[in-house]
Amino acid sequence: MSGNGKVYILGVGPGDYKLMTLKAAECIGKSDVIIYDRLVNSKVLKLAKDDAELIYVGKMPDCHAVPQDGINEILVSKAKEGKTVARVKGGDPFMFGRGGEEAEALYESGIEFEIVPGVTSAISVPAYAGIPVTHRDFCSSLHIVTGHEKPGRESSFIDYGVLSRLEGTLIFLMGVKNLQEICSNLIKHGKDKDTPVAVIANGTTLAQKTVSGTLETISGVVAEVGIKSPAVTVIGEVVGLREKLKWYQGGRLAGKRVVVTRSREQASKLAERINELGGETVELPTIKITGPQSYQEVDRTLDNLKNYQWLVFTSINGVEYFFRRMRERKLDIRSLCGIKLCAVGEATEAKLNEIGLSVDYVPERFTTSDLLEGLMERIMPGEKVLLARADIASKELSEGLGNRGVEFEDLTVYRTQLESMEKEEILRQLERKEVDYITFTSSSTVKNFVSIIGKENMNRVCGVKTVCIGPVTLRTAQEAGFAAAVMADVYTVEGLINKLVEISEG
Repeated sequence: MSGNGKVYILGVGPGDYKLMTLKAAECIGKSDVIIYDRLVNSKVLKLAKDDAELIYVGKMPDCHAVPQDGINEILVSKAKEGKTVARVKGGDPFMFGRGGEEAEALYESGIEFEIVPGVTSAISVPAYAGIPVTHRDFCSSLHIVTGHEKPGRESSFIDYGVLSRLEGTLIFLMGVKNLQEICSNLIKHGKDKDTPVAVIANGTTLAQKTVSGTLETISGVVAEVGIKSPAVTVIGEVVGLREKLKWYQGGRLAGKRVVVTRSREQASKLAERINELGGETVELPTIKITGPQSYQEVDRTLDNLKNYQWLVFTSINGVEYFFRRMRERKLDIRSLCGIKLCAVGEATEAKLNEIGLSVDYVPERFTTSDLLEGLMERIMPGEKVLLARADIASKELSEGLGNRGVEFEDLTVYRTQLESMEKEEILRQLERKEVDYITFTSSSTVKNFVSIIGKENMNRVCGVKTVCIGPVTLRTAQEAGFAAAVMADVYTVEGLINKLVEISEG
């Protein structure tokens, strides 16, 4: 094993990433390579190091991104490069997860490995649906069966004669495609055709859906409702307890998947509000916020603040990075004495209020024309304006001031850089029509989103509703090809949320 790395084969539970163990999170965070499956929640991947290599090897029915032999080869080769590898699986790696096969391959190649158990969907998914897999009044045993055996096997390992005589709860995993055959075989071998059955799709996620029936009727119910994999099938009298025990309820955005495109630092508030309303968020940070490449101009300006009569902030980021540099330079906030403040947006105003500064002007509408008009009514002849903005800020404001004879300085206090860590996962979800909405909070998030996924893939967003925070962002989205774009009535994060709810319920 000398010179080789180590492989962690770990389960992160079913869809709800909060079911992941601390041990699994620790292993992901210290690994150089993350090899993950289709059912792994994208939030799990955010635990990876910034420079970690992400390799998708997910499987769909009749479509494997990488065959099992290929996965084994990747595990071995990456470990032989001396890297620490996390093999990330939904559920538990040894519960129909092929973890045993992968561990064998590592053993035979002399690679050190460690198994980190996970919460199996066989128990957690029924629990989220309000179905206890055991109950003293109904059963005293649990039997977990694969609904999809290894292809090419001459004879089945599943003995329906034995299963049909059992009084315990039967759990079938990965059995949607073969549900009719499973139910028919159980009835054929003596199981009561009226035995209760529940099928739970996308269990433990905000898109969870449960349908009920009997052995005789459930396959028809599943077909009618359109239940697809992944799903767990529960057979037994415990299914009848669901009406009493169901607890996992959806909100006004229940079952909706929303792509959040803000910077990694800012996405949490928007994502949290969407989650609170029952929606599932997929965070695609299209921009990374950093300081300017050089602080020479910023420092020169900070040393001469007395030359300015107006200081304009067009975003929270501008406020954050402007005052961060003041703190780093140990400059007294009282050096702003006599300077009037303008903030674009309620959130930007609130950020200044947190520092203890009152804002002199906030435009009613957050458009460049409204901002210019309002400033021109307030700026006195001879007054100089300082714009504290991003490197890619629109020139419309600065050109408007210049054309009106106002002396100004356009100061870059922060930069926005392209970020694309989750590109492949987003493309897969768009291809499978699993995304309901995309949110944009600035023109830069629109442009960077298109850059990340590639113009050649824009056909995948056809039909996906896009919600923009304001008119400038909306115009950018429409020009980029987002035909189904709409705009928030109030140009704030809360306004964006309200528009999401409105169109989802409309």
